Amino acid sequence: MHEAKKGVPLHVKVLLGLILGAVAGWVVQQQFGPKHPDVAWWISEVFDPLGTLFLKLIYMVIVPLLFSALTLGIMELGGAKKLGRIGMRALLFTVILSGTAVGLAVIGTNLVQPGKGFSEAQRIDLTERFGDSTKAEDSVKKASEQKGVIRTIVDFVPSNPVESAGAPNLGGVLQFMVFAVFFGIALATIDAQTAAPVKAVMEGIFGASQRLIEIAMMVAPIGVFALIFKTTATLGLEAFAALGKYAALVLILLAIHLFVTYSVVLKVFAKRNPLEFFRQVRVVILTAFSTSSSNATLPTALRSSNEDLKIPREIGNFVMTVGATANQNGTALFEGVTVLFLAQLFGITLSLGEQFTVIGLAILAGIGTAGVPGGSWPMIAAILVQVNVPPAAIALCIGIDRILDMSRTVVNVVGDMTIAACVAKSEGLVIGEPATAT
Repeated sequence: MHEAKKGVPLHVKVLLGLILGAVAGWVVQQQFGPKHPDVAWWISEVFDPLGTLFLKLIYMVIVPLLFSALTLGIMELGGAKKLGRIGMRALLFTVILSGTAVGLAVIGTNLVQPGKGFSEAQRIDLTERFGDSTKAEDSVKKASEQKGVIRTIVDFVPSNPVESAGAPNLGGVLQFMVFAVFFGIALATIDAQTAAPVKAVMEGIFGASQRLIEIAMMVAPIGVFALIFKTTATLGLEAFAALGKYAALVLILLAIHLFVTYSVVLKVFAKRNPLEFFRQVRVVILTAFSTSSSNATLPTALRSSNEDLKIPREIGNFVMTVGATANQNGTALFEGVTVLFLAQLFGITLSLGEQFTVIGLAILAGIGTAGVPGGSWPMIAAILVQVNVPPAAIALCIGIDRILDMSRTVVNVVGDMTIAACVAKSEGLVIGEPATAT
């Protein structure tokens, strides 16, 4: 109703920008090629800045929105006991969805065998044509810096939350979220009269952040056009023809997880109509696809969960802000396929036990992967080391990662919203009606 008064609905505008950007980019790529000087100039001087500006308009809202949303959500949950119960339920659904995702990856990759049939010469040629050695080396370096479990847990707690907030795209967002959780718990446990002014400030920050999101989404169709044009104009279809079996398998498995797994979970646990659910989150899906970032999509997803899905704000704010980093089951699926694909490509046979190791590591990696474009590659490199596959082999897949990254981000974000709906239902709250319903 709200969108109808404005004329053309936002999701139609965004979809139109996406389609036009893809078509225009493909035509330019076919006619001139990405290395043509005029094409390169338009990409670097016009479309790349436009896309980057759109992303920055969203990214600048993340820190105030995340802090106010988490703090208010925890305060409104009413105490550590309820917070712990909701957190455990969200974690349970996260593990179930991530485990199912990686299970699909292992079954699909073993059935299709996308890495079989490549000769040594073909492998070298593919790496030279589509590999990104610089990015691969950077990811391998980050993988070598992976810490043990205990040290990783210790590092979750920030010594300076302001510094963590200043680097949300470099992993600091998780530390900042931990601070927000503790801050919310503290506010929930002190005298209500003392906490009231702080809560009012948080309400103001949250409201202003929501308004900033609306302003950013006004230019979303242009930003999406620019992002998609750059992707199709530089990548084209040649890379997919060479690595089509691998890319197609990833996309098909992501689609199965999105439309089959989520539909079953929504029907069984959230008691929702899956078709209606997907219709309600269409703007979120388009935003996730075009930005390739769970963090960048978080503002739109939070608004949609409350306004469209009618999930109570305290549930949606907590589950989805944490889920933007901790629930990356689309990424877990992608990581599982990629590791097994590269093992097949290099002629390394993984035993059943080693494949279970990949499953476990991919689930954990999905929880710890940064919700930004390309955030999964250091994790993939770390898993490859564990199964004796050359970690630098990721250079081959990085070359065609953009469209796969866009697709798995959709699965990640919709997964967060699915979990929020399931948790709210498990708490006895009515889904699909106003948040005030009981």
